[in-house]
Amino acid sequence: MPENSQTYATTIVGQNVQRIDAVGKVTGETQYPGDIDLPGQLWMKIKFSDRVHARILSVDTSAAEALPGVVAVLTAKDVPCNEYGLAYKDQPVLCGPGSTISDADIVRCLSDNVALIIAENEQTAAEARSLIRIEYEDLPIVTDPELAMEDSSPQLHEDRPNNILCHYRIRKGDMDEGWKQSDVIVEGVYNTSWQEHAYLQPEAGLGYIDDTGRIAVIVAGQWVHEDQEQIAHALALTEDSVRVIYPAIGGAFGGREDMSVQIVLALAAFKLKRPVKIIWSREESILNHHKRHPVKVYAKWGATKEGKIVAVEGKIIGDGGAYAYTTNKVMGNAQLLASGPYSVPNIRLDTYGVFTNNIPSGAFRGFGGPQGSFAAEGQMNKLAVALNMDPVELRARNVLQEGDLASTGTPLPAGVSIDKVVDACARESGYWQHTEDGWKRLPLNQPDNPAKRRGVGFAAGLKNVGFSFGFPEQSWATVEIHGGAQIDKVVVRQAGAEVGQGTHTAVVQMTAEAVGVPMEMVHLISHDTAETKTSGSASASRLTFMSGNAIRGAAQLALKAWQSEERPAIGTYQYRPPPTTAFDPDTGRAEPNFAYGYVAEAVEVEVDMETGLIQVIRVVCADDVGHAVNPLHVQGQIEGCIVQAQGYAVMENLVSVNGVIKNPYLSNYLIPTVWDVPLEVKSVILEYNDPIGPWGARGMAEMPYLPFAPALAAAVHEATGIWIDAIPMTPDRVVSHLMAAGKWGG
Repeated sequence: MPENSQTYATTIVGQNVQRIDAVGKVTGETQYPGDIDLPGQLWMKIKFSDRVHARILSVDTSAAEALPGVVAVLTAKDVPCNEYGLAYKDQPVLCGPGSTISDADIVRCLSDNVALIIAENEQTAAEARSLIRIEYEDLPIVTDPELAMEDSSPQLHEDRPNNILCHYRIRKGDMDEGWKQSDVIVEGVYNTSWQEHAYLQPEAGLGYIDDTGRIAVIVAGQWVHEDQEQIAHALALTEDSVRVIYPAIGGAFGGREDMSVQIVLALAAFKLKRPVKIIWSREESILNHHKRHPVKVYAKWGATKEGKIVAVEGKIIGDGGAYAYTTNKVMGNAQLLASGPYSVPNIRLDTYGVFTNNIPSGAFRGFGGPQGSFAAEGQMNKLAVALNMDPVELRARNVLQEGDLASTGTPLPAGVSIDKVVDACARESGYWQHTEDGWKRLPLNQPDNPAKRRGVGFAAGLKNVGFSFGFPEQSWATVEIHGGAQIDKVVVRQAGAEVGQGTHTAVVQMTAEAVGVPMEMVHLISHDTAETKTSGSASASRLTFMSGNAIRGAAQLALKAWQSEERPAIGTYQYRPPPTTAFDPDTGRAEPNFAYGYVAEAVEVEVDMETGLIQVIRVVCADDVGHAVNPLHVQGQIEGCIVQAQGYAVMENLVSVNGVIKNPYLSNYLIPTVWDVPLEVKSVILEYNDPIGPWGARGMAEMPYLPFAPALAAAVHEATGIWIDAIPMTPDRVVSHLMAAGKWGG
């Protein structure tokens, strides 16, 4: 263990306990937003843009308003403050003339909202939507982010020259010296594509006026208080005039971080003073919520013949789509991961987030890490081949150690364990052995069928825990201890979103541990801005870390009040982790994160040389989780994350042509099913306590994602002899590469 690590004796934290929401979800008793109805409710449909880029000259709603059963049609003129956005408020709530915000008459992608149709039933609202007539003046489009950066390209936002939302630089060391020291140099161009979140329930919700007169919205999201802030801003109201409630959430993966139906539901309820409901179809969901960023990486790496990496140079371009969403943060993360978890003296990186007329890109599990890791680990595996060195041995010689300077010119926070994670993954995989000369691969048996070839690949990575680059990070919790002489009940108020990952169970476990009572005594109040203070988002692998520290602080205060015979004894605590800093604009120097998790993976594949089909046979995933609050939950997160990463790497191919998504159905946008998952996923759970994590815990839900695609690419190379530097590696792409190399067996 790291020298500054501790071992915590726990009785509930660290145990496999049943999820507190398991029975309700399995039996169907649990209600999701689309399941909830209120008396007298109306139904809403949204009229989306018909153009990729155009100025709206007029919106004729007269025919829709005349349809029997239509209660109202709302347009841009009806929005009090017609703007929203998570990082920057750069998107109109409704596009069209008459807005309070300039340029709101311009649509920049097909997912822009133009009008809201509210009717007595869903069918009437849908019919009325088809009657709306919009007059457009088409504007030139740009859908290639590299072209978008050119002076001659259409300008999407007046305040962003050359359509560049963000440009980050890293300038570490002396590149000329690095290239002089390099005995081997490898170059590559890596491409990743969009990915659809494909969560269980499409966007749905209900807006109404609650019994206190507040505007209330029942919806699925990832941060109730952020939703509350954005609704209040758009409606020009105080935040305490708005209430946001999450019932059960049918998955998220970052896809519910940005607004979908929250503001428009609140607007309709505010205007009409009646409950209003909406449920998107799967097609509407795929067409209109953001996707994972497509990223292109130009990479050039140099190493000495002894296997020491001495130079890393790269250019990283991310397609942010039409609006900012979280592109600035995602591309910052991509830059951090583009040089991998390695100690490199000389680094030069330029990273861009760029506006295009494509669907907006935003948060998705891994948050820029999978894209940066695909390039960095691809380069590591190519260097291993060029050096005739084992890929595990190459990593063992270069991984960051405690105190080493990362690409940002500062050391990682205490508790660096990537060396131990790489070691454990290699040992536990059974594909490698450690000898006096270092790591060596063991032979791999090949299939009897000569048309099929097997290979194994390896990759590693690190993932931030918590918000990065100076973003204010905090989490509140309140613990109430009820009873007389003895404790009868403990109430914990903690707003962290349960998006299927098991957070609420972990919160109850940690509360029981902190107070010293059985789990059965703990009652959780969550997901309601009227009942809780902010917890921050269910993102950045942060909830266990942040909520756990907040709960520990609140429990200590409540126990102190209990000892003073206060009844009920209440403690409210705000946890603030060590501050982080943004990239220096010239050098990239920063202290970007206060904690990390570490991961390594070995992936075995079988490639059909005739059809190009890649079958994932086995995955061994080693993760340092600090301290597993619920080990079975950790295993579930590893397995689910790997399957989602497998979809990203080999099959999920979103087709967008000139800003138009061509396959908005799960029948032609394919995601993994039970028939596609690896035959075996071996979860290696390591527990090197994080020095400031609650009971030593680190967040881990995103970590297994990062190494998967590059490990798979290396496995495909071993099996076929070809490098494929673009994902997804669909059969047609594999066959085209085999044909180009003269290796196709069809």
